[in-house]
Amino acid sequence: MDNRENKVQVSHLTKQFGDLLVLNDISFNVKKGEFLCIVGPTGCGKTTFLNSLTKLYQPTKGEILINGEVVDLKKHNIAYIFQEYSTMPWLTVEENVLDIKHIDRSISDKKVEEYLDIVGLTKYRKYYPDQLSASMLQRVVIARAFATEPEVLLMDEPYGQLDIDLRFKLEDELLHLWQRNKTTVIFITHNIEEAVYLGERILVLTNKPTSIKQEIINDLPRPRDIASPDFIQLRNEVTDLIKWW
Repeated sequence: MDNRENKVQVSHLTKQFGDLLVLNDISFNVKKGEFLCIVGPTGCGKTTFLNSLTKLYQPTKGEILINGEVVDLKKHNIAYIFQEYSTMPWLTVEENVLDIKHIDRSISDKKVEEYLDIVGLTKYRKYYPDQLSASMLQRVVIARAFATEPEVLLMDEPYGQLDIDLRFKLEDELLHLWQRNKTTVIFITHNIEEAVYLGERILVLTNKPTSIKQEIINDLPRPRDIASPDFIQLRNEVTDLIKWW
């Protein structure tokens, strides 16, 4: 039984754009330090949910709470990693990671050292984004996000453009950082294998108007073996939930 307190509470979240109902009365909680994966058909509204959480979109109905309070980006430290590599091209790797809010410079310098080492970019610290590969760029973004020590880390298909070998390497680095920092992670993906590999819990969404089709507890032991019978069985279970409506 998971006795961690709720970090994020989503209650009756509904989002409508004119006559188009995208999110339809969605409710769920995310435990403190949990790694939650959300999967569903392409175009079902996964990104709209994250944009509602960050207040880029105002919910039509319902509410999203963090620590029992309505989401307030001035109060709550939320980091967001997009599909695109959101580095600043005029800054070096260390300057991109150093962009840490509300932290004393002497402390942030230490954090930059620490996180560049974790993601294997120490010797590239003086490089600019246009000198880096796709996987390196995403490592910069991940290092910067964790260096802010966010209450909640939102990730929107961050590895969707990478090949399978790079994706697995970055997934393992992400898991290492998550286990080390106990950050609450909400991870959006269309890749079912990725969701089973990463998540403690998986929410499967329906097509629009989007609701939660099923919640799956993923208690497969870590490190996870994608070739194990239990892994394949769970992957197939999630696949079937998305395929059959």
